Amino acid sequence: MCTVSLLESGEMYLETILILSRNANPVRAVNVGEYMGYSKPSVSRAMGLLKSGGYIDVAPNGYITLTDAGREVAERIYERHTKLTELLIKLGVDETTATEDACKMEHYLSKQTFDALKGLLESGRLS
Repeated sequence: MCTVSLLESGEMYLETILILSRNANPVRAVNVGEYMGYSKPSVSRAMGLLKSGGYIDVAPNGYITLTDAGREVAERIYERHTKLTELLIKLGVDETTATEDACKMEHYLSKQTFDALKGLLESGRLS
């Protein structure tokens, strides 16, 4: 049985907010929607759920920031995405496919499995 505290879509939104915030520009819902290719109503509903879940704060001017809990999830998912993409490329998968597959895998691997794959990648045994 798979237990997930935050749905995959919520993790994707948090990862997107993290990525956009690294550009040193304030993040608004419209930026998130444009980046992800989602409609304004979908993004608005997701932001409401993330806010009520304590993952984001939304200022009166509409700027979105990650809470500590939101940042923790976003950084975990982003690390998984980047490491899995790197691993798949090293295994010979083309970059586009590796990126797409990593995006699917990042949400479902256990911590133990991810740590083992990350260790393999960082050991230098893959070339």
